Amino acid sequence: MSSILLITSVLLGSLIVLLLKPNNKFISLLLAFSGSYLLSVTILHLVPEVYTHTQNNKLIGILILIGILIQSVLESFSKGAEHGHIHIHSDKNKFPWLLFISLSIHAFTEGLPIHDHSDHQQNLLWAIFIHKIPIAVILTTFLVKASYSKKTIILFLGCFALMSPLGIFISERVAIIHQYHAEITALTIGIFLHISTIILFESSENHKFNLQKFTAILLGILLTIFTL
Repeated sequence: MSSILLITSVLLGSLIVLLLKPNNKFISLLLAFSGSYLLSVTILHLVPEVYTHTQNNKLIGILILIGILIQSVLESFSKGAEHGHIHIHSDKNKFPWLLFISLSIHAFTEGLPIHDHSDHQQNLLWAIFIHKIPIAVILTTFLVKASYSKKTIILFLGCFALMSPLGIFISERVAIIHQYHAEITALTIGIFLHISTIILFESSENHKFNLQKFTAILLGILLTIFTL
């Protein structure tokens, strides 16, 4: 069920582009909502819960910081696609390998902490689901505008959609991942903190108050508080 939900999030993001053809304003609001939701789930649920599953609080803190650094490295290759930006020169005759590999690693690591049906896992699952929709919107928009072939677009998005389910599949079958679940979750928290804070920092242009984006951010926070 978790894998189907995560695959659906990528499909939903792609369909939004193909059917609705959203403008930059819509994408910006969707990003603001997803960023606030992701940050809220991380702060309200993931951080408190990961500290209850270990006695080594310092190690968890260090791993969260390492997660932030890992995401910084991945973004040097993806050029910020995880939080709404793709600043690369496209060549429709060449598969965008760096973008694909960095996003695949990112998506794979998101799936690793998911392997049971506890409240902790459901919170994480919905955070990833919401997070993947705008990423899929941005990726599909980029691939279509770059005039990649339909085969390349389907291959890219299909493989990307399967990365998080692959992480879930591996975590359910490799005992050491289950053994170090708290540590792996801490790395994921660091990745989420990096992505969500950048989205929110970039949501205000020229540091001007934007009521629509503020409302989107507030909705993401309230949804987390009252539904999870």
